[in-house]
Amino acid sequence: MKKIMLVDDEILIRESIRERVNWEKEGFHYCGDAADGELALPLIEQHMPDILITDIKMPFMDGLELCSVVRERFPHIKVIILSGHDDFHYAQTALRLGAADYCLKPFSAADLLQLLRTVSDTIDREENEKKRDTYTAEKLFADLCGGLISTAAAIKVADQLKLQLMTSYYAVAILTLSSTDPTKPELDPARCTEAGRWIHEQLCEQIDYFMYKRSRTETVLIIKCQQSEEPSLQLQARVNDLQLLLHAQFQCELTLSVGGVQERLQGIHISYLEAEADHLERRMLRQNKDALLHTSAGGFDENVLLDRNELLDFLKLGCSRDAPDFVRAFTSRLDNVNWDSLYAYYLMHDLTVEMIAAAKQYFQRNHPTDDVLPALQQQIKHIKSHDDCQHYLLSLLDQLWTWRQAGTDKYSELIHAAKLYIRQHYEDDQLSLFDISKQMAVSSSHLSKIFSQETGQTMTDYLTLIRINKAKELLKLTRHKTFEIAFQVGYKDPHYFSNLFKKVTGLTPTEYRKHSFEQQTEQVGKGKKQR
Repeated sequence: MKKIMLVDDEILIRESIRERVNWEKEGFHYCGDAADGELALPLIEQHMPDILITDIKMPFMDGLELCSVVRERFPHIKVIILSGHDDFHYAQTALRLGAADYCLKPFSAADLLQLLRTVSDTIDREENEKKRDTYTAEKLFADLCGGLISTAAAIKVADQLKLQLMTSYYAVAILTLSSTDPTKPELDPARCTEAGRWIHEQLCEQIDYFMYKRSRTETVLIIKCQQSEEPSLQLQARVNDLQLLLHAQFQCELTLSVGGVQERLQGIHISYLEAEADHLERRMLRQNKDALLHTSAGGFDENVLLDRNELLDFLKLGCSRDAPDFVRAFTSRLDNVNWDSLYAYYLMHDLTVEMIAAAKQYFQRNHPTDDVLPALQQQIKHIKSHDDCQHYLLSLLDQLWTWRQAGTDKYSELIHAAKLYIRQHYEDDQLSLFDISKQMAVSSSHLSKIFSQETGQTMTDYLTLIRINKAKELLKLTRHKTFEIAFQVGYKDPHYFSNLFKKVTGLTPTEYRKHSFEQQTEQVGKGKKQR
């Protein structure tokens, strides 16, 4: 049995958790509790629990300090954080300090037991890995994501395991399976394994990646990219394609969280942290929706009342001038809401989290939200009327639109400079993303991502278009041979240039020149007839 210890300064919570769970029956041993971290430390040394459950906000020694001490002195102990909406950003900090997971208040005994079983499975899996003599591929991938292995050591282990680890770019994604069967809200192991295997078979045909299971329902992908274009769109499109089949065959759905593209092996850890932050936001949103459904009368379906896509589309494309009319029409569907109810809080909190997530995706992917959400949560608590709701949504839209404006203002000059540099140096056959980003004084991955987001095309596509347009001009106005034109526009290989030219224009260079000559001759003939 795994030993469990609880630390929380609220005696009612300690007693509730202690008494409401039949620990022995569930396969755990409850070995004690304490009111704060300072009182808990001697008990931890005495009992050596396998899993420590701790609240974040406590007097004397809070949960973050306790988590840090435990991770340093007793690294084998898994820490679960108890977090409320108001201190969710503290939970994110705790996860970075090494906490195994978090549980969002309020929670049921079933929620806590499910989390304890997941962490218990993790402990068992890690113990089994320690018994093995060799470094497994899954452990290598997990250590890369956790930032626990150096580049030299990772390359050495990959060579031993005969893994082709090195590539140009990396990104991390987290795939999470959840049940859509209301009669079976938890995925059973057999269905989860079967669905996971099927997903892997579908994805591996189009995407190059390594993977490891983080839990029974969560899989981490380390995506290998040859180009710096962010793989999230390709992966999201493929996941969207699989959703209907997943629902029909396995009665489950797939949630995707993706980190940014990185150039180095050590950057895998950064991308993993970004994917984890995205994953936590999505999980929080899902838990908030569950709470929303639970607190509403009669099993209320929020999609009947509110069109979330309408709100998100206005966030993306709307403007301040039209905002009052839009918000007035949107909130007219909330006339019957009791603004003093818990349901009203969950409803507005749900909309807020969803709008922040959309704004990050549309405007500034890496904008920190842990300093934004707590302040908004305080504002939500003061919504006591329909007018307050309208005022809050207008204020939120204005705040998120500042991200959009900042992104537009910030990157327009950078994109203009990059395009100008490409137009001035397109004939250089050695011109690369690295050269351009060096001139712009930014990282190549950042420049590539911003260029794609702002222009809707990759830098490679833009460079190709500039070169092909110049080649078309030379084919029309000069008698230079094809290989000479190829060299003049930045291509050493005439055969590659010809194939690329046909791919873009639909004609070979020779066909294009002939067609252009015939058009010019025809125009001259028409001119003579008119005279």
